[in-house]
Amino acid sequence: MKKMTASERSWAFYDWANSAYTLIVVTAILPLYFKASATEAGIDAATSTAFWGYANSFSTLIVSILAPILGTIADFKGFKKRFFLIFATLGIVFTLMLAIVPSGQWMVLLIFFILTSIGFTGANIFYDAFLVDVTTEERMERISANGFALGYVGSIIPFVISIGLIMTAQMEILPLTVTVASQIAFVITALWWGFFTIPMLKNVEQKYYVERVPNPVSTSFRKLYVTFKNIKEYKPIFIFLLAYFFYIDGVHTVINMSTAFGSDLGISSTTLLIVLFVTQIVAAPFTMLFGRLAGKYSEKTMIMVGIFVYVIVCFYAYFLDSAIDFWILAMLVGTSQGGIQAMSRSYFAKLVPKESSNEFFGFYSVFGKFAAILGPLLVGVTAQLTGSTNSGVFSLVILFVIGAIILLRVPNQVIR
Repeated sequence: MKKMTASERSWAFYDWANSAYTLIVVTAILPLYFKASATEAGIDAATSTAFWGYANSFSTLIVSILAPILGTIADFKGFKKRFFLIFATLGIVFTLMLAIVPSGQWMVLLIFFILTSIGFTGANIFYDAFLVDVTTEERMERISANGFALGYVGSIIPFVISIGLIMTAQMEILPLTVTVASQIAFVITALWWGFFTIPMLKNVEQKYYVERVPNPVSTSFRKLYVTFKNIKEYKPIFIFLLAYFFYIDGVHTVINMSTAFGSDLGISSTTLLIVLFVTQIVAAPFTMLFGRLAGKYSEKTMIMVGIFVYVIVCFYAYFLDSAIDFWILAMLVGTSQGGIQAMSRSYFAKLVPKESSNEFFGFYSVFGKFAAILGPLLVGVTAQLTGSTNSGVFSLVILFVIGAIILLRVPNQVIR
């Protein structure tokens, strides 16, 4: 950290700030809290699961529609940080408000979750785009990796505190109910996110921009139209985005469906949480290792390494039949999940024109979000046809192979 500039360090710390949200709100605590709230209101399990899926899809759709448009507007001087602040504030405020939703009010809980999700994802568009402003091209891969690594470490601290509170409530060690302990976890997440966002707001500024014009909104739509019209000029960018669509879909599917996969093997929820915790610890140093190796061999090479590891994961999953196998699989995922995402971000940042980084990171977000559709569908259909979850995970090899083939076609050049 001492070798990083103030702006690089402040930018990386936003990963530390918001990763607790991913672990606590998206992955671990809120889904269970929501299910309990819906059950209390008399909603059956299938219906509540369906509504949880609808909420995730709706928030994804909203951000996907807004991302390229707001990204293009944010390329004008002074707009990038403003939009970042608006979305981050939206996410933080409604994460805090999750704690005051009355017990059993599952629909209000769902609405607040949608707003937090839009805030979290929207802020990340501008955060990712700030990478071109905070560092040089020669340091992008390492700074991006440091951000992801800090995120893994930063998410562990509030996660351990939150899980500790919930477990002590379950064992009646503290005079707390599980509901109150979960609500405290949401407060911790919001405060953690908000406090560690301050360095980003204080020390990171937009260096690359387009000068303001009288009508930035209408001008942005015209700019977006010109980008699509001249898409051949940005061939390396859109070939990469197509490759990213496939392989990142595989990555996200493995991460998001790991809990369900483990449950099918008969692994307890407590053990699954411990595995998730250890995976975060493993991911941090390996993400930094990816950054260092990319400085020597290039981001594209390290993305290919990450894809290769995930192909091994899919093959190993086919033969999985014990808790030990699941631990081995999780550790393999931990070696590459942060690295492949960090290298994708820095590689893309080098491809795009710096003064239009927000516009193109809007597309990056869209491709990443819509990539969350195909993988789960592929796993589900394959699992149903074969009667085996193992076969469903194995089918993800298709996405990684297609992604690798397309990635190899990205020209070795940088657009400026």
